[in-house]
Amino acid sequence: MDGKRWLALGIAAGLFVISIVVQLSTTAATTDFQDLFSEDEVAFKETVIDKGKQGTRNKIAVLNLEGVIQDTGSHSMFNSPGYDHKRFLKMVDEAGKDRSVDGIILRINSPGGGVVESAEIHEKVTKIQEETEKPVYVSMGNTAASGGYYVAAPADKIVANPATLTGSIGVIMESINFAELADEYGIDFNTIKSGEYKDIMSSSRKMKDEEKEILQTMIDELYDEFVQVIVDGRGMPESKVRKLGDGRVYTGKQAKENNLVDELGTLEDTVALMEEDHDLKGASVIEYETSYNFKQLIGASAQSMFKSDGRLSGIMDQIRNSDGPRAMYLYSK
Repeated sequence: MDGKRWLALGIAAGLFVISIVVQLSTTAATTDFQDLFSEDEVAFKETVIDKGKQGTRNKIAVLNLEGVIQDTGSHSMFNSPGYDHKRFLKMVDEAGKDRSVDGIILRINSPGGGVVESAEIHEKVTKIQEETEKPVYVSMGNTAASGGYYVAAPADKIVANPATLTGSIGVIMESINFAELADEYGIDFNTIKSGEYKDIMSSSRKMKDEEKEILQTMIDELYDEFVQVIVDGRGMPESKVRKLGDGRVYTGKQAKENNLVDELGTLEDTVALMEEDHDLKGASVIEYETSYNFKQLIGASAQSMFKSDGRLSGIMDQIRNSDGPRAMYLYSK
């Protein structure tokens, strides 16, 4: 290799190193270094949205629930710091325990997600209401469907934008069956199992009628639970909930007409409504945000460097979520 090629290679390597430094520096610029090297999983910081009136001690906390409600475990170096289920539960706990917080607003922008994860958030919300008597309101974003609505149901009041997509009340479980494709290409599957139904929902064979009945019984049970959550949270007759809960989505305007939400408006309208309802006029409004430790900072930077390759991101998402079929409170477009 001649000198010019070595020079070009050196320049390329130098540019790569510089790009890494720039990415780290950009991320670090918005990072609280007090918590940067901490391994504490519950590091939160408060961002002031509205300072409120001077001399008023009332405070409203806004908690953002963004993305699919799914516990994907701890983040690797190349994972984006998106929805983190354990951190969100800790955030809800923190808002409930913080005596300086007089009211909580859940800002939901989610198509739903896991049955268990949705139920865990729902339980946290109802526990705060029962033990602290703090008002919990919901402000819906673009989407607050299925598990997103499950989480919202126990709120004291729900506010949606007229164009919000909500509802999608129901449970879904899916798998892919490629048995015919495998036959076409001469692919055989060898399955050794301990019981007749151990490979239920197998992708390599057609599902039996009795297997469908088993799974349908599970889905019906989870759907009954979803219906009861709305009956209790909204004070609606079960018959009406079941009529509305056929899996379809509603706009915010349609949801209000059907009593699935209380008011139409923005996050600011939700804050104003809470202030008026609970004598919190002039309250300061803060947002809980996660403070990332060093491992997560590196992860965010690495993810940012590779974000231009959509294929890599898509492949990694599939790998993370390929844990087999399961019941979901999820609205799929």
